[in-house]
Amino acid sequence: MERRRFITLLGATLTSPLAARAQQADRVAHIGVLMGISDSDPEAKPRVEAFRKGLEELGWTEGRNVRLDYRWTAGDPDRTVLSAREIFELKPDIMLVHSSPAVAALRKLTSRIPMVFVLIADPIGSGFVESLARPGGNVTGFMNAEAPMAGKWLGLMMEIVPKVKRVALIYNPRTSPYQSFLREFDASARELGVQSVPTPVLDAAEVERALQALGQQPDSAFFVVPDVFVQVHRALIIRLAEQYRLPAIYPYRFFPTSGGLLSYGFDTVVAFRQAASYVDKILKGASPADLPVQAPSTFKMVVNLKAAQAIGLTIPESFLVRADEVID
Repeated sequence: MERRRFITLLGATLTSPLAARAQQADRVAHIGVLMGISDSDPEAKPRVEAFRKGLEELGWTEGRNVRLDYRWTAGDPDRTVLSAREIFELKPDIMLVHSSPAVAALRKLTSRIPMVFVLIADPIGSGFVESLARPGGNVTGFMNAEAPMAGKWLGLMMEIVPKVKRVALIYNPRTSPYQSFLREFDASARELGVQSVPTPVLDAAEVERALQALGQQPDSAFFVVPDVFVQVHRALIIRLAEQYRLPAIYPYRFFPTSGGLLSYGFDTVVAFRQAASYVDKILKGASPADLPVQAPSTFKMVVNLKAAQAIGLTIPESFLVRADEVID
């Protein structure tokens, strides 16, 4: 009797790890996705498809071993809070989060569920991570730009508009980690001998008033802090830039492809595909605290010649030959 009991217990002990692994393999992983844009935004589908494709390449197929639940905030602060609560209450295994307001809203709800962010400008200054190398806590992810980019954008502006006297930095203080960009912007402006014009805007009406006022000052230009707010309002910003004949530099390619003058930045779709690698690692047992935050390493410059013509600007040929893409 004791011998039979020993053999039974031994068999259970030997087979339980195999059973546990089989159970884990059969389990469907649950990913909550909180997006800072609308699902009707032209950038929405490419980003989601890039993330899905990245997961598939790592063995995660929707409908087989992974489930994805999406919420879209369209850049609205109230909707962001509501959608964050909905994602949290789904109790996903991990969350993919786009936009600083969305990350902030979820961090107020949980310090336990792992979170991979995408397109965040200043995760340290925003209080999301302790350091880029060792994030700590339950949050890590992929940045869209670092503050020294402000100096790069200003330098490019001086190349295409040498006579510029004042440059505005457009940002929404409620949604953008603007402080670090503003410091770099002010320092670069002093060095280059131009007037920096910090320009906070909270809604579309303030964007219109700000660019109208800037357009009344000769030899003015502007650029925008990379943020979900400027993405949501990009059509308005581009239209006003043309209306008031203001040269502008943007952080993403979808600005010049939508009619804006010039962009210098990295491919946002690539970041969503890269994010799949961190989601995969965390689902397989890695800790977000140990996965370093990744900054962009490849930047491309896109110029829209039609937009330049619309504001009466001639871009030097020596500048155009350095562009990665020229839109006629």
